Amino acid sequence: MCCSGTDSCVVRCCCRLFVLLLSAGFVVLIYWANFQPHQIRATVASATLSNLTVSNASSAAEVSYNLAVTLSLYNPSVRVGIYYDALHADLRFRDAVLGPAANGTSPPEFYQRRKTSDDVRLEFDYGRGVAVGSDVAGELETEIKSGGAVSLELHVDLRVRYKFRIFKLRQKPGIRCSLSIPVKAEGRGPGVGGAVVSGDRCRVKY
Repeated sequence: MCCSGTDSCVVRCCCRLFVLLLSAGFVVLIYWANFQPHQIRATVASATLSNLTVSNASSAAEVSYNLAVTLSLYNPSVRVGIYYDALHADLRFRDAVLGPAANGTSPPEFYQRRKTSDDVRLEFDYGRGVAVGSDVAGELETEIKSGGAVSLELHVDLRVRYKFRIFKLRQKPGIRCSLSIPVKAEGRGPGVGGAVVSGDRCRVKY
């Protein structure tokens, strides 16, 4: 008990408690203002697509391709560093998954200092094909034959830790990048390919 017996003593006790809570709230506010991390910024630095073919047979439809993407990640925070603990990526066409990236993402995990940019290389090696729905294969085949660009979507899910001195905050942001890659025939084979150096910003959602 703070004290007993008089109203003035109770008032003093309540005032001290109020000041203590107010001070604690002020400390938390100052800490959050300094620690509050900014969202990661992501851009596609480059993407190279090769050996893209579509087999839309009546029995089974599949897509074969090789894709290498360089994803640039920027930490805009002034005081906060970021630990990238895990990264999972997959490629999609019209919401249909065309396969996850290889396990050998480079680098697999790393620490990013404040106000710096780091590149991550993602590789999709599906030269032997990946099964898709016949409707997906048909739409992709139509895009290829149109002679324009193939529209793909890169989904990247991260597991990160923001670090400010002794404090750490865990987050799981998701990155969504639209890839529009002009394609053309490669040699005498049936496959098509193309490359793009976009620098287009990706969407990042926490």
